[in-house]
Amino acid sequence: MELSFALLLLATHGLPILFFAYMSTEVLVRNQRSVEHILLSVISFLYLLLFAAEYVRAQVPIEYSPLLSSVWFSSAGILIPGTCFHFIIKFTRLDRNLPKYMKYIYPYVFYLAVPFVIANIVSGAQLISAQEFTEAGHWKVPVYNTGYYMAMTGSILTDALYLIPLMIAKKKSDFQEQRSIYNQLAFGIVAAIIWHCIFGYINFGGALPPYPYLYSGVIWCYFLRMTMKKHDFLSLYDRRYEKLYNMNPHAIVLADPHLTVKHANPAAVRMLGSFPFSADRLETWLDPELTKEIRDRKKISGREFELRFGDGKRLVLLVNADYVLVDNETHTLLILQDITVQKMQQEEIAFLAYHDPLTRLPNRRYFHEQLDAALEQARRNDETLALLLIDFDNFKLLNDTCGHLAGDEALRQAAQILRDCQGKSGVAARMGGDEFVMYIAGSPSVQNIERLVGDIKRRFGEYVSGKFGLTSVGLSIGYSFYPADGAEVQALINAADNAMYLVKHGRSRDPGL
Repeated sequence: MELSFALLLLATHGLPILFFAYMSTEVLVRNQRSVEHILLSVISFLYLLLFAAEYVRAQVPIEYSPLLSSVWFSSAGILIPGTCFHFIIKFTRLDRNLPKYMKYIYPYVFYLAVPFVIANIVSGAQLISAQEFTEAGHWKVPVYNTGYYMAMTGSILTDALYLIPLMIAKKKSDFQEQRSIYNQLAFGIVAAIIWHCIFGYINFGGALPPYPYLYSGVIWCYFLRMTMKKHDFLSLYDRRYEKLYNMNPHAIVLADPHLTVKHANPAAVRMLGSFPFSADRLETWLDPELTKEIRDRKKISGREFELRFGDGKRLVLLVNADYVLVDNETHTLLILQDITVQKMQQEEIAFLAYHDPLTRLPNRRYFHEQLDAALEQARRNDETLALLLIDFDNFKLLNDTCGHLAGDEALRQAAQILRDCQGKSGVAARMGGDEFVMYIAGSPSVQNIERLVGDIKRRFGEYVSGKFGLTSVGLSIGYSFYPADGAEVQALINAADNAMYLVKHGRSRDPGL
């Protein structure tokens, strides 16, 4: 063999062999458990066998060409269409909607040629007729006879049939990236068919290597490779972003079409692991509305939702959701940010705008807004309303004797007693210092208010004497009624203040203790 021909053969057949070897190995290494990966690796290997057969045939005498063509070349070529169909059906997920009768023969129907190939090899190429070859320059080219053209036409028609499942899958797809993948694969098939027609039907003699249409396999596998790189449909996520994925402080969750969590980064594992329920199913912890939007493939941005648990734990999450293709299936990608602390801070700021920070009771502003509304309702419904003013007795003595922390604790206890006693129709508030106010709506009677006053004073007196041993520290309470003591807020406050003054000086109707 001349050196120039050896180098030419290395370029025309050696490089494609290296390409298919790399393609087959690289795809399989990505995921050895995936059927699609295995099939694509097998397709690449079969094309490798085709070029390897031609590489060997070019270097041996022409009398070996019929045997090599029938046993080696034809066997690999016969297996390619069925494997390609299996790959496309599996990749497009059309196998999930096959008719019942088809499920019994899937995927075996694609490999009916395997026993035939085995029998042909064992019989020494008795089942595949030997092809005629002739010398044309350095090449041993096939004779373009009727059998050749029939085989070529059948091969082209088979390639065209690949488009049918791709178009069906594209029509059923509601995901733009998925349709883009199908378009790209279809374009690769069309390009391969055109190449097949030009270099399969036209006899170029010795100007080109034998079977120049074989390079359509390079085109087809090249498009598969480009699609894989562009859309990354044969791997979970690109290795370049693996460290970013693992280091991200936000929880990142990937869920399959059934909303089962398939992958989660370390932050998500820590977060989901703290939930008192199974976190591997999104619908068990996402609210129904959010779950429905995810099932409808709606993009979600900056959505807040809250989880509350039986032990009182509360978790507020900020959710962003989008959709990606993994192994050509639409998966949900969730980014979860724990904003519980920020949410609590915001709520605290909003709370303090209308509440007293020490006692957590409503402040003067909030109380007057509520009282105005309650008085308006009382006017409309022709009802009465009671207003109570509450003031500490000897509060300075408590501070001087037990300290200001004790005074703060007493204020908080008084606030809690008022909260307990206000009921559903009342509102209590801290006016400032050691002064509180409360109204009771819904036409309370004088007897009801006197019992309420007695209960408040008794409970607070028991607390102070038991906690600090002081019997002189208590509460003075004066009350007034709408509309008997006034129709406006200030009039009711003045009347209640006068009543409280009389109580402090022992000249009122006070049930006392």
